[in-house]
Amino acid sequence: MKYQLFLFDLDDTLLDFRASEKLSFVRTMQQLGLQEAPDALFSRYQVINTALWRSFELGTVTKDVLKVQRFAQTFEEYGLAFDPQAASRLYLESLSETAVLIDGALQLCASLSATAEVGIITNGVEAIQNRRLASTGLAQYISFVATSEACGHAKPDVRFFDYAVKMARPITKEQMVIIGDRLDADILGANRYGIDSCWFNPDGLVNGTQAVPTYEVDSLDAVLPVLNATSLLSSR
Repeated sequence: MKYQLFLFDLDDTLLDFRASEKLSFVRTMQQLGLQEAPDALFSRYQVINTALWRSFELGTVTKDVLKVQRFAQTFEEYGLAFDPQAASRLYLESLSETAVLIDGALQLCASLSATAEVGIITNGVEAIQNRRLASTGLAQYISFVATSEACGHAKPDVRFFDYAVKMARPITKEQMVIIGDRLDADILGANRYGIDSCWFNPDGLVNGTQAVPTYEVDSLDAVLPVLNATSLLSSR
């Protein structure tokens, strides 16, 4: 295979963030005193959280503000007198303990790390991401974790990818590939940086953006066959 560096997004690519997010949110509400959190509360939190992450990726809010503001806005809309600072702390503690692997993640990383280098590229909170990797068993196959928190720039900023690649062994851009679920962060970032990408699209979404993936798969089990098939064709 021509690729010698595999850069994986973490949430919703290797780890099922949606499952971890809901479980952690419910636990946080219970610890704050709300034993039966309505589904609408979590749904609204997700909308607010997503909007704040978009703002973070555009550089208009900091991660420290994001972590607290998502709870502050949710509590204000629902008239809940909970401390958003405490909610943020409890949520992040729970999130680090509730990592759920996406099917095929462990096997894929094990296979790739046997012959190449595997790195993580994430806009998530550094300490939390490292604990989640360790708890799932993925850490043993990962050479490095590049976070926007440590870098100071977030995907899809090319400065983030410069930072991540410098953590890996020296190779050419032709030997690198990004695997991720986010068109606007992972795939667009790959396009801007000038390297190949593989869009992990298990929900069969339609690409209505300007981001252009080199490959597209609907499961992690399909990643190796797709990349191997392409490598064989390019060698003929």
